[in-house]
Amino acid sequence: MAITTEEQRLQGIAQLMVHENLLDKTKALECQTQAHQNKQTLLQYLVQNHILSAQQVALIVAQNFGLPFIDLDSVDPEVLPVSLVNEKLIRRHTILPLFTRGNHLFLATDDPSKQASFKEIQFHTGLHTNTIVVESNKLTKLVDRLLNEKENQGLNDYVKDDLDDLEISADEEEADRSAAGEDAPVVKFVNKILYEAIKKGVSDIHFEPYERDYRIRYRLDGLLNEVAAPPISLASRITARIKIMSNLDISEKRIPQDGRFKMKLSRARSIDFRVSTCPTIAGEKVVMRILDPGSTKLGIEALGFSPLQRGHFLKAIEKPQGMILVTGPTGSGKTVTLYTALNILNTKESNISTAEDPVEIKVPGINQVNINPKAGLTFSNTLRAFLRQDPDIIMVGEIRDLETAEIAVKAAQTGHLVLSTLHTNSAAETLTRLVNMGIPSFNIASSVSLLIAQRLARKLCDSCKVVRDDTTPKSLIELGFSEEDSQKIKIYKAVGCPNCNQNGYRGRVGLFEVMPMSKALGEIIMSGGTSLDILKQAQKEGMWTIYHAGLEKIKEGITTIEEVNRVTMD
Repeated sequence: MAITTEEQRLQGIAQLMVHENLLDKTKALECQTQAHQNKQTLLQYLVQNHILSAQQVALIVAQNFGLPFIDLDSVDPEVLPVSLVNEKLIRRHTILPLFTRGNHLFLATDDPSKQASFKEIQFHTGLHTNTIVVESNKLTKLVDRLLNEKENQGLNDYVKDDLDDLEISADEEEADRSAAGEDAPVVKFVNKILYEAIKKGVSDIHFEPYERDYRIRYRLDGLLNEVAAPPISLASRITARIKIMSNLDISEKRIPQDGRFKMKLSRARSIDFRVSTCPTIAGEKVVMRILDPGSTKLGIEALGFSPLQRGHFLKAIEKPQGMILVTGPTGSGKTVTLYTALNILNTKESNISTAEDPVEIKVPGINQVNINPKAGLTFSNTLRAFLRQDPDIIMVGEIRDLETAEIAVKAAQTGHLVLSTLHTNSAAETLTRLVNMGIPSFNIASSVSLLIAQRLARKLCDSCKVVRDDTTPKSLIELGFSEEDSQKIKIYKAVGCPNCNQNGYRGRVGLFEVMPMSKALGEIIMSGGTSLDILKQAQKEGMWTIYHAGLEKIKEGITTIEEVNRVTMD
């Protein structure tokens, strides 16, 4: 008898259902297609949609494949050898190890036609596989129960018992929902991740779902490193916990959301977390920015200025008016540089106001404003409000548009010290950027007093750094060192030890271009000079480029050639 095209399209169990007259060909093909679209097995689809009962299907399958059938209700879950098979394989193939005899592993399955699945398990375990047919609904339920218990136990083993007592609240109201308390293992796990991040000085935490995996990464000293890989089945529970903490909508998974929460470690210390969610094809990715005032060192010595740079910096902030601009990519330490200046200026005689998005470092004695564009509170109108508040010093988190730039320049020309940031690659480019934004060149020359461009390079771990033996005077001269330096300096390299988590680096140091505005630079700007013209003149006046500053840190044994190259490649 010829096999029809329709029968050829039916696969495995679908053909069996037709052969046993449980489904006609059209219905079987329809169910097979729907199951595939729903990312279900055919058996799951048939049972879930009440087309056939699970027991009815299982008995027919067992009979036709000549395999034994057992009722999973009669099995003691405590004695199942679940640990013999990787849990990812168990979930992927919906199978369950029942028992072993010699070198044979007996597996519970609802579909014995999945020969590729059994071969994969046989390959991973090194045991011959035998199959026993069970009801699909009971199999799915027992697999979920056993693996969830295993995951929860793993989380409990991973975290400290006292971490669930950390006090956590959303920014606007206490995030207290019953769902949070019911998932104690996930609560402890998330608290552990946050606690470890604070302890290590991490700046950001990434929670990332993928099709088959889930990973958590810390950004430490500017680079991301994986720190945990929980089962992908926990992704939604971890995300839900973070949303509860941040007072976000748990049910909304289609659009990005932003929130905040505070973790209170003690009476004297609390940490702010800024949370952002973003829907990806594999689920919601969550990124946390850690705003820890206790980890920020605001002393000028901590910045890493050279003596000459420090002198220019202090001279500029002592002036009663003018504009100080700090530039660099995101995460280059601009906020810390600005707050180092504000910390020095923060006296009882000064009125200081800041507009930020958001406030990252809270300082008593400074009037700090979180801008809120959705509510109409922008940098520009906040700056206008400050000018009506009898200010001495104003800090604007970022000059993003012409309107904000114009107000800032006017304020700097009328008796106020203004500090702000721009996103450019160098100090020289900052001046031409202001011109391109539409600020008249004579206003720039008369208002700007200091420009700082900066990067952060990782510092070598003092416990394990060693001198390189592969450098020559010629290679050092090619890097930019003087002939004199090339003969005598020691160049260090990163190794790795327990003190630095085997990274070879610990902490970061600033690399700076510090360019005070001079008469000659002002003339170049007003004559329409390029950023290259400005750079050449600044270097004549003694300014180091960021790369030159990096060479000095290499010479001092603070960082490496590789790090300086990494952060100065624009």
